[in-house]
Amino acid sequence: MLPTHTRTVFYISDGTGITAETFGNAILAQFDMKPRHVRLPFVDTEDKAHQVVRQINHTAELEGKKPIVFTTLVNMSVLRIIEEGCRGMLLDMFGTFIRPLEAELGVKSLHRVGRFSDVSVSKEYSDRIEAINFSLDHDDGQSHRDLSGADVILIGVSRSGKTPTSLYLAMQCGLKVANYPLIPEDFDRRQLPPALVPHRKKIFGLTIDPQRLSQIRNERRPGSRYADLANCRNEVSEAEAMMRRSGIRWLSTTTKSIEEIATTILQEVRPERLQY
Repeated sequence: MLPTHTRTVFYISDGTGITAETFGNAILAQFDMKPRHVRLPFVDTEDKAHQVVRQINHTAELEGKKPIVFTTLVNMSVLRIIEEGCRGMLLDMFGTFIRPLEAELGVKSLHRVGRFSDVSVSKEYSDRIEAINFSLDHDDGQSHRDLSGADVILIGVSRSGKTPTSLYLAMQCGLKVANYPLIPEDFDRRQLPPALVPHRKKIFGLTIDPQRLSQIRNERRPGSRYADLANCRNEVSEAEAMMRRSGIRWLSTTTKSIEEIATTILQEVRPERLQY
């Protein structure tokens, strides 16, 4: 049987491999192809490197094509084994950027594996965990406690993308994010939920095309009034009108990825978080 994919792509790292995969996927998105993805994390010994070489070479023999291999390896002895032994197209992302930077800066890199050298003493890591816990505690209007400590408060109708955006901002950016669904009682009062009013400057709204909203809700509760297209149209219209009256910044999530939504929110609400 012929494979359903056009090429196998390996992402190899002595850490989690997330950086290699994210960067590699961004590059491969420029090509009309359907790759098979294989992430190989924690390749941190020479023995593991030899195992990886065998796996890559076996794939090359089976498919009759060079696998594409993205690496973010900082261990030079491990990288050398893969460079010398694998029959794939090797793209060493750290080497591409780190070595020229070492020459330009006149200093050697730390050759640190992963974003945090030691999570037990990293304030940035601790802050990120705290942000995730805050966002989970304040998901879907569960809690009004400590809203003054929130970096961002997201509002919008149910299933407009508030929860995934909140968690992405917490996990990737270390932001404490609360999110609140706008419900019929809010529309009847024609006002924001009272608990949110003192924090208006932190609020950002999400909206969505009613037809897309109906599709999403039907996956959860098919045939319900909650998912009915007319009801979705009414809720979206009322939510957008409320946000306009309240001077709340908002965007449509209909065709945007979580990454695009989060970046737009950062630009509008916390632009300093786009600077590292």
